[in-house]
Amino acid sequence: MKTRPPCVADAFYAGTKSALTRQIAECFTHKFGPGRIPTVDLKGQRKIVGIVSPHAGYMYSGPVAANGYGKLALDGVPEVVIILGPNHTGYGSGVSILTEGKWETPLGSLEIESHLAKQLQNSSEIMDVDEMAHRYEHSIEVQLPFLQFLYNVSVKFVPICMMMQDLQTSREIAATIIDQTKGKNYLILASSDFTHYKPHEEAMRSDQTAIDAIMNLDDSKLNELGDSNKVTMCGYGPITVLIAAARKMSNVKAEFLTYKTSGDITGDKTSVVGYGSIIITRQ
Repeated sequence: MKTRPPCVADAFYAGTKSALTRQIAECFTHKFGPGRIPTVDLKGQRKIVGIVSPHAGYMYSGPVAANGYGKLALDGVPEVVIILGPNHTGYGSGVSILTEGKWETPLGSLEIESHLAKQLQNSSEIMDVDEMAHRYEHSIEVQLPFLQFLYNVSVKFVPICMMMQDLQTSREIAATIIDQTKGKNYLILASSDFTHYKPHEEAMRSDQTAIDAIMNLDDSKLNELGDSNKVTMCGYGPITVLIAAARKMSNVKAEFLTYKTSGDITGDKTSVVGYGSIIITRQ
């Protein structure tokens, strides 16, 4: 079984097991985090169907991400997490999935859920198996240590890297996911930061329009904001997939958890990146 080594350990997050464990714990207890290290509820009801989670360095966005993972821990244990992230590198195909192997982090390795991944790829006309798209991409990788911190190796995942983020592509991916996950205990994790490199107040105003679209489960509006660059989100496509999938479910709603910018962390608000944590739950 092929193993993908981490590409941003010692950069986006700590490079040793002990340091990374401590770093994630500090994200949970941080003043911008949920305030405590969660205990996984093994009998949780599994009402959370999706999470919007940031993917910057943990020193910047880790506490915001911890809010979503804290809620997930209390909700139980998903069997598989479908992680969608944007393609920052430009390598690989338009929509790239991996269907087998393991990904390593300093906390160990997580295995790809091959059966579901192959079902998704085989039933889609736009997903290609493409290792190059994933080799140097951080947007999916940075989510894995949080999952490992909570669940160790009991959770498997499916990585989908999106260079194509248009509405039609996003809706096609969502339809494939819904069709192939019937009866499965799964989670859709949309990895994205919000506004990039704008003054703090401008970023907050801009990002509120994107948050409103997510809260209204308006995939068309959210995608238009990203596609037109009105909101400089790197992963608007993954979030559009999550919203489009949620719209095919019955009785779901979005729950806003928190929003901060890098300026809230560093104090320098002249040019910031926005980070949001939002969950979508069944009622």
